[in-house]
Amino acid sequence: MKSYFIILFIYLFSSQAAEKPNILLILSDDQAWTDYGFMGHEHIKTPHLDKLSSESVLFKRAYVPTALCRPSLMTLATGRYSSVNGVTGNNPKGDSKNPNNPDLKASVIANIDRFDTIAELLVEQGYLAHQSGKWWEGNYQRGGFTHGMTEGYPAHKKGRHGDEGLKIGRKGNKPVTDFMDMAIKKKKPFFLWYAPFMPHTPHTPPKDILKRYQDYNLPPSIAKYYAMCEWFDQACGDLIQSIEDRGIRDNTLIVYVCDNGWIQNPQKNGYEPRSKRSPFEGGTRTPIFFSWPAKFKAQDRKELCSSIDIFPTIVSAAGARMPKDLPGLDLNSFMSEQKEIPRDHIFGETFAHDIADISDYEASLLYRWVIKDNWKLLLTYDGKTDKGKPTYEDKEQRPQLFDLSNDPSEKNNLAKDNAEKVAELAKLINDWYPVKKRKVITEFK
Repeated sequence: MKSYFIILFIYLFSSQAAEKPNILLILSDDQAWTDYGFMGHEHIKTPHLDKLSSESVLFKRAYVPTALCRPSLMTLATGRYSSVNGVTGNNPKGDSKNPNNPDLKASVIANIDRFDTIAELLVEQGYLAHQSGKWWEGNYQRGGFTHGMTEGYPAHKKGRHGDEGLKIGRKGNKPVTDFMDMAIKKKKPFFLWYAPFMPHTPHTPPKDILKRYQDYNLPPSIAKYYAMCEWFDQACGDLIQSIEDRGIRDNTLIVYVCDNGWIQNPQKNGYEPRSKRSPFEGGTRTPIFFSWPAKFKAQDRKELCSSIDIFPTIVSAAGARMPKDLPGLDLNSFMSEQKEIPRDHIFGETFAHDIADISDYEASLLYRWVIKDNWKLLLTYDGKTDKGKPTYEDKEQRPQLFDLSNDPSEKNNLAKDNAEKVAELAKLINDWYPVKKRKVITEFK
């Protein structure tokens, strides 16, 4: 009789595990929100992501709160804004609480230990979790993954972005597909953190893809970047096909987001102002979509979405333990029942590329912003910038108000003539969280 109950328990546990969705989180790296076929780009070809988006719950008006890779990824890993999770930039430069701190890198990485990560919560529910691609927070195991590629600091002292993990996509997807096969063999649901170093520099696309964009007679740097976007699309398509080939697509939740925007400089290998690292649309906006054939019908949603919503949505879909006080929304019921999301505004914050003070996030604070309906307000703060220079070429050190419905490129600052709207949106920002040390710049010049 005892053996019967043991067998029954194993069967029920296996059945419950089988019902949990596999989860694939696809992260693009340095790609503008416009640079996809399904977003209307006239040259860039992304047929695989086009198809996936057409089968998904698609949010075209979606954003990341912080437009820089490490803070953006940390938000996805912890479900917390940068001002809460402590990772506001890529490189630490000082520590006011410990001026003689012998290892600033290790101190910043230690922030990951303060939170239940998305991987840890899924592993609690019986998932196997694999990290590939971009990952800054030490070894993959420190983020709660059971498997992965990134050795991390301090084992890989020169590894910043993800060391060995950066081979994924550019050199095929075999580590990920091998992991999937292992999880399927063990009858375990799996979570994939798939974050190729693409289309990020170096822009070294295959010659056959590059040739197609050279034929448009584009500047060389533009052609290479466009080709990188298509190469990334091919890598995603190969992985999605691998899931379909294994017969598990119907119960696999695929989530797509980009870490931050990128507007390619036509003259050289770099990005234009008002893109990466900035609070403008070119830096913070990205399409976000969720594809789960067993649960969600394809929808083109008009509401605002933030990458801060991805953590609770994935955790809920997996039936995992939900941490308290998460700022994001669990979107599952709104997507499955096609209900309107009861939210009309989202927030973001911009810090310098380098972390001036790892013990004081305000030291590097440059902007906070809010979007409500079609209005967007940027507030400027006097935080320390990289090498004493602005983070990017922005001359308007004052409140900036844009009507995104008529001015998606944010060329016309309406703040001076709309004091009431500025006050309304500034109150939302200040109610979000208080800034104690930094001064907001309000002068109109």
